[in-house]
Amino acid sequence: MSKYYVNRNSRAREMAKANISKNSKKKGNGFLSTLKFMFIMGCACLLAGVASLELYLSSLPPINNLEQFKPNIVTKIYSADDEIIKTFTAYTYENIELKDIPDTLKKALIATEDKNFYRHHGYDLTGLARSMVQNVLAGRVVQGASTITQQLARVLFLNNERTFDRKLKELFIAARIEKTISKDKILEMYMNNVYLGAGAYGVEAAAQIYFDKHLKDCNLSELALIAGLPQAPSVYNPFNNMDLAIQRRNQVLLRMFKMRYITKDEYEAAKEENIHLAKVPQFYTTNKAPYFCDYVLKELESLGFDEAEISQGGYKVVTTLNYKAQKAADEAIRKNLINWGLRGDNNQAAVFAYSPIDGQILVYSGGKDYTKSQYDRVTQAVRPPGSAFKPIVYAAAMEKGINPNDMIEDRPITIGQWSPHNYGNKYRGKIPVYTALMVSSNVCAARIIKEVGIRSVIQIARVLGIETPLEYDYTIALGSNGVKLFEFTRAYGAFANGGYVVQPYSVERVETSRGKVVYRAPKTKISHQLSLNTAAEMTAMMKTVITNGTGRAANIGKPCAGKTGTTDDNKDAYFMGYTPNIAAGVWVGNDDNTVMNKSVQGGTVPALIWKDMMKVATAPYGKVDFNYPEVKLMPFAAGANVKIIGEEENQEQPQQQQDQALDAQSAQTAQEAVQNVVKTINAEKKEDSVKQQPAAMSKPVVTPKPALAPEPASAPIPLAVPDGLH
Repeated sequence: MSKYYVNRNSRAREMAKANISKNSKKKGNGFLSTLKFMFIMGCACLLAGVASLELYLSSLPPINNLEQFKPNIVTKIYSADDEIIKTFTAYTYENIELKDIPDTLKKALIATEDKNFYRHHGYDLTGLARSMVQNVLAGRVVQGASTITQQLARVLFLNNERTFDRKLKELFIAARIEKTISKDKILEMYMNNVYLGAGAYGVEAAAQIYFDKHLKDCNLSELALIAGLPQAPSVYNPFNNMDLAIQRRNQVLLRMFKMRYITKDEYEAAKEENIHLAKVPQFYTTNKAPYFCDYVLKELESLGFDEAEISQGGYKVVTTLNYKAQKAADEAIRKNLINWGLRGDNNQAAVFAYSPIDGQILVYSGGKDYTKSQYDRVTQAVRPPGSAFKPIVYAAAMEKGINPNDMIEDRPITIGQWSPHNYGNKYRGKIPVYTALMVSSNVCAARIIKEVGIRSVIQIARVLGIETPLEYDYTIALGSNGVKLFEFTRAYGAFANGGYVVQPYSVERVETSRGKVVYRAPKTKISHQLSLNTAAEMTAMMKTVITNGTGRAANIGKPCAGKTGTTDDNKDAYFMGYTPNIAAGVWVGNDDNTVMNKSVQGGTVPALIWKDMMKVATAPYGKVDFNYPEVKLMPFAAGANVKIIGEEENQEQPQQQQDQALDAQSAQTAQEAVQNVVKTINAEKKEDSVKQQPAAMSKPVVTPKPALAPEPASAPIPLAVPDGLH
């Protein structure tokens, strides 16, 4: 009996286990069934969505008059006086017909941009899905999915904004385009309107801009390079980066080979072909202010606009340029260089002018002929300024309490092993400090830097915005170190506005084609670096340079101040000057740094260019004078408070140098000495000639630069602003 019950209990347990196992299997199968159901429903929804999208796209109406449609208004750059100085469709062509486009280029574009072009209806959903998967796997955008029709839709009707909304619009418009015109017409319109960099719209424009030939004359290698540009015109632009352009060309050739559009021999030969670019991008010859426009494009890029967006965005870019003054500057450069025999491509000049009040760039000429040289001598060239650097030295002296009416010894001096000389070995004895600057005395500038110290001069240069390297050397007083014209002119602006350093800028505002302002220039960066008193004293002193000194050729008949500069080897000549409203600098020299005609000095060609340009630039302001405290410049100085710089050196000078001094002046009163200076200025051959026409000049004394004795305190130059600066 007990055995019976035991067996029955065992069977019951086995049945219970079987039921539990069966129920577990049912539960497991239910979960898998749910997943399967969800997958099927998801696929069904996706297919329904695709079908609905296909149905919707197929129901869209065609676009009326599409063949006569003109693309969005392209970006134009305006001067402040409403002159169009650059437009990205200045290079215009009649549309080239498809039959006149080489078959090789058609195949190259299709292989690169849209291999299923002749099989889809304007959009490629399979390609879109494939690119999405690849982009997700890569974690970044590695493959696009826009068909040629979608790209045409974007070129004609949309912008480059990367949003889902724009992508949907692109699909809808592409579907309508496909229902309106044939595939061949779509390809033709695309090839005529796509932007290909360097200002080129369409394949014919690209052929002429990049290779200076018609499209029909381009070889396989050149056509493949053009076909690779639509993806990133600024990146693959061969003028910008030849290596990347060749890499992209080779990718296009490989795609053509894989799709059997070209043979292996053609592929290998084209891949090894050298690219011969046009010497000058022809598009740029239509610019009215090409160097300035290059600067504007760089500023726009720094503000977040890329090249494709700038060129195709339909923007109106309003700049700060004074086009009338710009024209005057360009004409003055050409005229004066020719008049003084500087006719070669190597002979160059640059002009930069801006408002020291608000920073607006008014004139920008980086050379005399952009079609022959795109090198920008305003922001790229580093050339020594000669005596034009002396106002920086004198400003350091004014900050340390030296007065324009203090006296200084215009006699030979030796500092360590350095013995600077005046032009023509002319010395004037004891003269006022302002007179020393007016006649551009080299020995006086040397005495000034010895008095205030090299460190103080370098600190003044730095806070005024001169960023190029300056050696810790007394010779910087005579402008031995190179500067950039942009920075040097900015520094002079501080003398014009009460000691403020103002950052120049070029873009005033950017508007869309519908007039919406998307960028407006904020107030420019301003910092106060010189005292008002120093700015006033320096201006009073530099006024005399133009009225009575080495810069008389720059006199425009209204209040202005400035300084000439010529290097001792006659390789560089400058004129730097300003009015209350405009600061401007002019450089003249040879690109290969060779010696110029001896008659070309700061007071000749640069001063004359400055005058011609400033007459036009300052016309709107009348004869307004500087709003500075009065600074009286005395013909002689007397009294206990007058400082005499260099007097203690008289007994230390060698007898030979003492004999070179003007002994006759020692018996005269200080007043008579200064009067003699004024009387003899016209007769002397100074460092900077003031003649209005070229003439043979005496050979200047050129002294080598020996090793210098270090200044007593040779500690590293501190970054802190000295006590005299504000």
